[in-house]
Amino acid sequence: MSFKEIASKEKRIVSGHRLCPGCAAIPIVRIILAGTDKEVVASCATGCLEVATTIYPYSSWNIPFIHNAFENSAATISGIESAYNALRKKGKIKKDVKFIAFGGDGGSYDIGLQALSGAAERGHDFVYVCYNNEGYMNTGHQRSSATPYGAHTTTSPSGKFKKGNETFRKDLTEIMVAHGIPYVAQASLSHPLDLYMKAKKAFDAKGPAFINVLAPCAQWGIKSDEAVEISEKAVKSCFWPIYEVEKGKYKINYKPDEKLPVIDFMKAQARFKHLLEDKDAIEKIQKHIDEKWKHLIELEKIGE
Repeated sequence: MSFKEIASKEKRIVSGHRLCPGCAAIPIVRIILAGTDKEVVASCATGCLEVATTIYPYSSWNIPFIHNAFENSAATISGIESAYNALRKKGKIKKDVKFIAFGGDGGSYDIGLQALSGAAERGHDFVYVCYNNEGYMNTGHQRSSATPYGAHTTTSPSGKFKKGNETFRKDLTEIMVAHGIPYVAQASLSHPLDLYMKAKKAFDAKGPAFINVLAPCAQWGIKSDEAVEISEKAVKSCFWPIYEVEKGKYKINYKPDEKLPVIDFMKAQARFKHLLEDKDAIEKIQKHIDEKWKHLIELEKIGE
């Protein structure tokens, strides 16, 4: 399918929202929801996506939508899916319905991790999407466990004695792989056809599926038209490799012919400006990326 065909499909989330200009969340959600032609029910954790698309009495959602607390999007969709199965067993529902939960990195990596892990372990048939803007952006740009090393946030500020966030981000994608669920993927807005195909596979999977999508944010200190470009540099530098794991088998979906140095990804973002002349910090970040990329290639080779 071409991107033009995907764009012409029914829009399940529409304009009228109040997200920041250039926010990556809306195109990410639109592409993912195009991944199935069946009816879809969505839950969404408190965060940028929920707050800006459901300001009472308006909604940008053209599908049944349930707002959840920060911590329980996966738990809510688990209950909905269970109720659906019970009613279908009784013959009260005959249609085939898909279920999807959305959460930001705060509601996925941190506050909602327990609910996400539990829903995956129980084997509910649903898709979970983390739109990952690498911090608590809705509440003032605080750090999360998805915040990259060195990034300036309001709770990991850079200054005379600190270089910003002092830890490397948690690898939630690999944590979900460790659950042994049918489908796990990492994706980017810069590769929309890849994102669409991953959404389709996730909806078609029998059981839990998880997609982690990098979502560049205005609070990174980027311009409103740079989300796709920043996403592409994240992929080409291997800061954010795009890959999938189907039934335990790894497949890297894009391998750059020549990796961009990570500083090319960092220098357009104000959150990293204090590091650009810090050679030791840049080398530390580059080394970490290189090691993770090498390990990912090794994992792919195991399944060949």
